[in-house]
Amino acid sequence: MDTTEKAIILHNAGYNCCQAVACAFAEKLGVDKEILFKIAEGFGLGMGGTKCTCGAVSGAVMLAGIKNSGGLSERTKAATYKLSSKIVEDFIAKNQSVICSEIKGIDTGKVLRSCSGCIEDAVKIAEDVLNLK
Repeated sequence: MDTTEKAIILHNAGYNCCQAVACAFAEKLGVDKEILFKIAEGFGLGMGGTKCTCGAVSGAVMLAGIKNSGGLSERTKAATYKLSSKIVEDFIAKNQSVICSEIKGIDTGKVLRSCSGCIEDAVKIAEDVLNLK
């Protein structure tokens, strides 16, 4: 099963968008799935239900830090920010926005992408940008 399929299965099992994206990569990154689940919990529904930044994008950006950060002993912020920025730019190129309410068409009635579609896009972008295939 590929990572996109894993993420969709997790989402269908009740994980929020951020949890689904982050937890789908747990094994590949050697990170405890339970820890990722807990860390990602507050990012669902666009940052705790506020419909701001899409949870799927937030999950992908979390992965950038996990994959790239040197931890407390190394200065890696600039490189991680560059990866994070690329993830956001690629997501916007595909979906016109990273704002949950805009993607869901809450004010406009025009849905740009489903949650499942956002999860699929975020997983594929994370795989490409972070070399996680």
